[in-house]
Amino acid sequence: MSGYEELEVELPGRGDDRPGLSDLDEGVEVLRDDEADDDDEDEDEDYPDDATEDDIDLVVGLYREDGQPVALALGIELANDLDELIDQLRRIPGDGGAAALVSIASEFFVIVRVRGKHVQVLLSDAVAAGDWPLARDVVDFLGIEIPDEDEDSFPAGDLDIFADSGLHDFELEAIASNYDEDAAVLADQVAERIKFGPQFKRVVAASFE
Repeated sequence: MSGYEELEVELPGRGDDRPGLSDLDEGVEVLRDDEADDDDEDEDEDYPDDATEDDIDLVVGLYREDGQPVALALGIELANDLDELIDQLRRIPGDGGAAALVSIASEFFVIVRVRGKHVQVLLSDAVAAGDWPLARDVVDFLGIEIPDEDEDSFPAGDLDIFADSGLHDFELEAIASNYDEDAAVLADQVAERIKFGPQFKRVVAASFE
């Protein structure tokens, strides 16, 4: 046996025990969570309130079955959600897809046309994106900036959306930019021009008046 005594040495743990480091990590995480919450709150505050039932003039789907024009009333909740409206149009087995006309508060109308994966949209007044969720959804879909509320009104989107149905872009622009007229009346003019007039009128009279 040697003359040396065996020493028991307690080695320090491998973790980083620098003072305040764990506190710093926790603080950073809390700060990030708070910032994310603030961002979510800002987005919620900035997003327009849903249109109410009284605000919604009409939500009408249009399609052709065996070449014949068909119009049907769609759920009013679709007037607040572009994605849901597109999904609903995809479920309609029309010849060459389906379209929808939506009018809100007599202020603006939206046209959505879905043909397979191809989606076209038109918003009659881009300035409405500051006040109404469907208009905001269309502006976001188009990837354009939300206009200031004091900007002059202008249509945004696919003005040639019904060019193959005989409604040319310059004619649709003239209809969309007639801001002295009730938006529901303008939607009716669009339906008339693409040869859905009688069917559109019957659905509006039965479901939205």
